[in-house]
Amino acid sequence: MTEALFTADFGSERQWVAGRSWAYPDGGPVNPDDNKLDHLVVDPGYSRAGVFRATRRPDGLWDTGLLTTEGSEEDFVVRTGDLLRTRVRLPTVTGAWPAVWTWRDGGQEIDVFEYHPDNPDLLEFSNHVRGGHRYHRDEAVRPGGWIDLAVRFGSDSVVWTLNGTRVFADRRGVGHDWHAHLIVNLSVCAGQYHPAPSEADTEMSFEVESLSVHRPPHH
Repeated sequence: MTEALFTADFGSERQWVAGRSWAYPDGGPVNPDDNKLDHLVVDPGYSRAGVFRATRRPDGLWDTGLLTTEGSEEDFVVRTGDLLRTRVRLPTVTGAWPAVWTWRDGGQEIDVFEYHPDNPDLLEFSNHVRGGHRYHRDEAVRPGGWIDLAVRFGSDSVVWTLNGTRVFADRRGVGHDWHAHLIVNLSVCAGQYHPAPSEADTEMSFEVESLSVHRPPHH
């Protein structure tokens, strides 16, 4: 294992920008066309401690936490060949939609993972750059459960590892010159593809204990 090139400090304003992303129309704060009830907020209590929170607003949207390296002082980007490792605690509330993903200039999206508690044992892995995708069911995946994920952004294949076991190689890859910013966030489903939160639910969260990026020596 190479030494980490990037180790996430979610409290660092040099590493991360809170509450804005060009993956959202006009940078946010809302994205209804993606079936999200999100209203992004800069409030550090929603993201800066590594616990990504969402709370119901009076207007029916949810204040949600998002951090991205895009536009930050360090402006870190993941590149072809990099290995991303993260440990996360999955949310428990129906309607929660956590993700770790990449984005740049209207695309370059690789989903390290997406999760929906209404499919309690299912993780979603996606390569939107070249069209690889996998729904992966695993007994280790459950609401409130901790999982360790690693993703190698290979030029010819993106490879996902769950709790130390390789579970998907898409054989598509990202190409040789790919690079993209990181996004970590908790979205809230609006109900089209997955159930929206029940009226009784007013808050939800997921936790990212660690996130690091490692680069092979020849890069």
